[in-house]
Amino acid sequence: MKTVEKSIPKVDGMGLVTGKPAYTDDLAPSNALIVKVLRSPYAFARIKKIDKSEAEKLNGVYGVITYEDVPQNIITRAGQGYPEPSPHDKRILDNYVRYVGDEVAAVAAIDQNVAEEALKLIKVEYEVFDPILNFEEAIDNKTIVHPEDDCHEMFPIGYEPKRNIAAAYEMNVGDVEKELKKSDVVVTERFYSQAQAHVMSEPHSCFAYIDFNERLVVVTSTQTPFHVRRIIGHALNLPNSKIRVIKPRVGGGYGGKQQIHGELIVSALVLKTKMPCKLVYTRKEVFESTFTRHPMRFDVSVGSDKEGNLKALDVRLLSDTGAYGEHALTVFMVAASKTLPLYNKVNAVRFGGDVVYTNRGSAGAFRGYGAIQGNFALESTIDMLAEKLSIDPIELRKKNMIAEGETSKIFEIMGEGTSGTPMTVESCKLDYCVDRALEMMNEKEFVKKEGNILRGRGGAIAMQGSGIPYIDMASSILKLNDDGFFNLLIGATDIGTGSDTVLSQIAAEALGVSVDKIIPYSSDTDLTPFDTGAYASSTTYVTGHAVKRSALEMKEILLKEACNYLSIEKDDIDFNGETFFNVNGNEKITLKELSNKLYYNHNQKQLVSNGSYFGKKSPPPFMCALAEVEINKNTGVVRVSDYVGVVDCGTTINPNLAKIQVEGGLLQGIGMALYEDVKYDEKGHLLTNTSMTYRIPSRTEVERMRVEFAKSYEPSGPYGAKSVGEIGIDTPPAAIANAVYNAIGVRIKDLPITPEKILKALKNK
Repeated sequence: MKTVEKSIPKVDGMGLVTGKPAYTDDLAPSNALIVKVLRSPYAFARIKKIDKSEAEKLNGVYGVITYEDVPQNIITRAGQGYPEPSPHDKRILDNYVRYVGDEVAAVAAIDQNVAEEALKLIKVEYEVFDPILNFEEAIDNKTIVHPEDDCHEMFPIGYEPKRNIAAAYEMNVGDVEKELKKSDVVVTERFYSQAQAHVMSEPHSCFAYIDFNERLVVVTSTQTPFHVRRIIGHALNLPNSKIRVIKPRVGGGYGGKQQIHGELIVSALVLKTKMPCKLVYTRKEVFESTFTRHPMRFDVSVGSDKEGNLKALDVRLLSDTGAYGEHALTVFMVAASKTLPLYNKVNAVRFGGDVVYTNRGSAGAFRGYGAIQGNFALESTIDMLAEKLSIDPIELRKKNMIAEGETSKIFEIMGEGTSGTPMTVESCKLDYCVDRALEMMNEKEFVKKEGNILRGRGGAIAMQGSGIPYIDMASSILKLNDDGFFNLLIGATDIGTGSDTVLSQIAAEALGVSVDKIIPYSSDTDLTPFDTGAYASSTTYVTGHAVKRSALEMKEILLKEACNYLSIEKDDIDFNGETFFNVNGNEKITLKELSNKLYYNHNQKQLVSNGSYFGKKSPPPFMCALAEVEINKNTGVVRVSDYVGVVDCGTTINPNLAKIQVEGGLLQGIGMALYEDVKYDEKGHLLTNTSMTYRIPSRTEVERMRVEFAKSYEPSGPYGAKSVGEIGIDTPPAAIANAVYNAIGVRIKDLPITPEKILKALKNK
């Protein structure tokens, strides 16, 4: 291959590192009004009366909006395929506020100072209710978070708002109760995973204006521009044809920008004032008024015979969606669909539970999307089972884990198959990943104790997916220009992952040209073709297919045009990336010459190709990770001294970018395992609302991190590729929890694994 499996630098890298204007706030018009939002001081209340008159009189204020000034259409903010699997339970502005930080009103003013002064002049009278802050107390609570009658589901998702249930799901294969009774050894445990904040470098930002054609143009830092357009249209009673959404460079998303945030308020104020408006969240607003990872409670039972053959897996899950139900069902389901198939030889599997409303900030999409929580619970339980069986935990996994050419009934039940035919795993090098990770970790001698330092090792295996089959699609357009270069128009959104680079490599490979001939442009709902956006680890696999198809079509068109010009048959022509030539003669023409003749003086025409892809399977990447930790028994502080990860993601289109994706995911997962915890006080105020009070790890806090890739080829993927964006984040909580247990002999079952919990565990031990 010429361009695939090459570590080509990111196409946007130089512009970004040299500080060129590229992000949303960089591009906002200088005359844009500044938008500020008045937010609720209460966790749950109804607005009895709101008076904005004094704010409107303030010099420099151009517009003030409350729930009385905007359409009351009910929507979901989740950037998902339509109809959305999330309940419609949110308005632009509402007379109910459901968490501290929820939107009450918004102001557009000449500058920030005036806008903030105007917020102080808005008078609000509230009827305050008792909030639900503990998700284990939500179901059938006397407090109903969504008492309104027009909340609804788009199709059955187990929605019961009067019981505070945003979604529910049940799945069963075989007779779990029977298999558990027959098992020689059964482990039953409860685990908790916490809310985690995204903490992306760029805060949520957007601006909007009305163009000369009287269309609303929204420029926003988003992962899902086409979904944003649809949601704005529904909320504001605008046809999609009247809305254009543009995504500039995005300074990190991690799922936090898969939802719509300030775009609705900014759009409403633009329509009111007829002036450009801009909203950039403060870091405090990002923490308090955007999304987190879903906190979850798992009840897990695993049964096995004496030889370590798994007989039953039973998982009961309770998930906290917060004030609104964005991604409630799908995150819940992924907690099972991307974990339970790892152990496909089990006789019976059961999974189910509820997603509940509370009066905390909404949970939403976050890298790992349920799989990281489920992996923590399942892989911790597998280690506990291994100890009861007196079997090495790695050997127990190798005995029961999925392998190439195998399938799982869960794939079919949970959406990875159709017509009674579950997906067969065509590429799975998990066995190699396990063996290679062991080799890497065992390169140095393991010493368990050194004075006050307790040392332990632990591991975990994981799987993810590559897009959402039978739901999401992607498309691309290639345009040949004079001088012989191409525009690659893609609706896919590069959110710092390097997807523009990877997709350019796929296009170049299919065309047979060098990557510098490809100029990618993403994403603009007017100019680029449809794409569902950057989520579900879909871009390389799903959009990569679309790009490859458009590029192969373009190559066929070019060969035909070159044959016509050279007056030869198609069987006689070849192309070396620069020149078309007759393999049986001397006739030749360069790509540059051909394009110039097509556009200026020979059979003139514009050459354009397009391709789209609608996936019917989601081939999982796999990973084995081993962690070594050092614990100071006097302080309880945990240090990750070594972390090894071996990944099967098929062909690495760009090995360096793939490695960076895995390393970044590992560090985020380590943060969830050891540090990160979204905390509220007893009245629902967020305590961890600054970068000083919410700790994330830096690279220096992991002494050694090593990532390798298995040699693998996915037959259904573009040039053999699967996804790599999320798989790295899944293993750290379980691997580190297992390592901590092996160091101190006490199991921590609620994340994060803090020094306080360790010291308490050691004391109780």
